[in-house]
Amino acid sequence: MRKRHTTLANAGKYLFLLIGGAVSVMPMIYMLSTSLRPNGALYEFPPHFFPRLSEITFENYQYIFTQEKFYLNFLNSVLVAIITIVLAAFVSTALAYCLARFRFPGRNLLFALVIGMMIIPGTTLIIPQYQLATFFKLTNRLAGLIPFYVAWVIPFSTFMIKSYIEGIPKEYDEAVYADGGSVFTVFFRIILPLSSPAIASVSIFNFLTSWEEFTWAMTVINDNAKRTLPIAISGFFGQHQFTQWGYVFAMSMASLVPVLIVFICCQKFFVSGLQAGGLKG
Repeated sequence: MRKRHTTLANAGKYLFLLIGGAVSVMPMIYMLSTSLRPNGALYEFPPHFFPRLSEITFENYQYIFTQEKFYLNFLNSVLVAIITIVLAAFVSTALAYCLARFRFPGRNLLFALVIGMMIIPGTTLIIPQYQLATFFKLTNRLAGLIPFYVAWVIPFSTFMIKSYIEGIPKEYDEAVYADGGSVFTVFFRIILPLSSPAIASVSIFNFLTSWEEFTWAMTVINDNAKRTLPIAISGFFGQHQFTQWGYVFAMSMASLVPVLIVFICCQKFFVSGLQAGGLKG
């Protein structure tokens, strides 16, 4: 009887997970199916979730891949995302190292400030941020995106990496000091390599933040040649008196490729780094 009850419980769990997975994947499947049908087919009645074999076409992808601005906006997004994750990884790791290893006046206050900044979304400060961008002449430039994206992701990154660093034995630091090494030697030779799982984990989130961000990029960038991919996708909304959903979803599918590449490259660090960073310390 107990075995039967356990079997039914496991079946219920798997059924629940299956339903949850289907609900999560359904929007992606719909986006893919819509990108493979003509724009006009989306408004047919009765609607079809999956395109018929006779309707499948790659004309939406052919259109966006023949647009020079697509490649330009794509490269803009790649450039902004790469610089953001590199700068954020270095700054947050250095800050986390200082908070985890050193005792100095104001340390607890600084860490409390980092925690406090985690609960404030960057877009809520869009007015003072725009004033700063105007003062430093960063408007209508890609350089107007990167510093603010880095500032947004540093609190979370610092919190996660600090917890991970606290789990690294201090004996490694002491061995380096005994051999005549400096603080910088410990940071570059010990902390950075051993913290790579945590850095890779937060870098995935940082990449997604900079890759998908819309509001600030729409506010600070006006030149079409300097806009990022989310802004380029929004340009198809309402174009020619109706939204060209085929182009929107085809470009959205193309924008997922870098996300998948980043996740595949970092997945071996993702779970271990996220668990360790969240539980240690």
